[in-house]
Amino acid sequence: MDLTYTEEEEAFRAGLREWLAAVLPKLPARPSPRDWPARRAYDTSWQRMLYDAGYGHVHWDASPTQRLIFLEETEKAGAPYVGANFVGLLHAGPTIASEGTPEQRARWLPPVLRGEEVWCQGFSEPDAGSDLASLRTRAWREGDHYVVSGSKIWTSHAEVADWCELLVRTTPVSEAVPKHRGITWLAMPMDAPGITVRPLRTLAGSAEFAEMFLDEVRVPVAHRVGDENDGWRVTMVTLSYERGTAFVGEVVACRRVLGEIAREARANGRWDDTALRRRLGRLAAEFTALWRLTQWNVSEAQHTGGVPGVGGSVFKLRYSHARQELYDAAAEVLGAGALDLGHAWTLDRLSSLSYTIAAGTSQIQRNIVAERILGLPKGR
Repeated sequence: MDLTYTEEEEAFRAGLREWLAAVLPKLPARPSPRDWPARRAYDTSWQRMLYDAGYGHVHWDASPTQRLIFLEETEKAGAPYVGANFVGLLHAGPTIASEGTPEQRARWLPPVLRGEEVWCQGFSEPDAGSDLASLRTRAWREGDHYVVSGSKIWTSHAEVADWCELLVRTTPVSEAVPKHRGITWLAMPMDAPGITVRPLRTLAGSAEFAEMFLDEVRVPVAHRVGDENDGWRVTMVTLSYERGTAFVGEVVACRRVLGEIAREARANGRWDDTALRRRLGRLAAEFTALWRLTQWNVSEAQHTGGVPGVGGSVFKLRYSHARQELYDAAAEVLGAGALDLGHAWTLDRLSSLSYTIAAGTSQIQRNIVAERILGLPKGR
């Protein structure tokens, strides 16, 4: 494990900082967080700027360390996040880059990098969230197409997406076929007949998730990534990126917010509370450790073909709870102001409640750590 940066990597960092300093002051105002069509346009325009400047490739063509530097520096500079583009850039794109055919990589990766196409994620179902392998959405083969029927929930950005990374069951569960087998990973065009999308409104009032109903949707067999019934293995590649590197920018953001909370506490007199100071000090140590764990995971991925390992589950488990603790501390500092939905910390506190569920529940992460790292037997 090497947590130091090479001269080439530091040169990449310096060039990126210079470019960000030049372009960020010229960006237009960000749209309302509730206006997803406008947010899609804003986010994809930013991605096109990155692409034109030579930074569009970093999410899968660059080394893991360069990805880390990119996410760190863009967050520190206050650059736009991937936003509506996050499934394509951080989940589907890296998965296709790792598991897709040359034809699939040529078809789907460049439009994502150029900000021309947006993806959503069709994994969870009403009865298959934490236990994703229990999914029931069916797909059967008819010639050169799969015919798909079923429903999905928590489908990120479905209302503004062009494509969906979709998990379907192509072989029913039986004694001979366990539930983890018989699953297939498909790329589904969102304009295909038979798709109904119903946005879901969150506690914060935004609608980045949706229910999705599929009524005999036809998806070309050529849109299958990996072999039929091998979708669980392909999905583990997707989830390793989601848990391993997708939260890098958020760790940087949490460290920044922690400093802002401390400054607010000094300004409003809450800094005199020794218990609060200890709490903030512990959180500072927590996020420093999480940043080092992120560097360790990236260093490991550097030597394993770029795909993050099970260390991502260790990170995801602890980060989810640390983020909730951070915004609980923010609420303590704000006092009655924490009830103001117009305050960014209040909205982030509401959002933080989902982190112990999203991208794999904390219970699932504990099972992964126990079985794959500690070598404990599987639970019944």
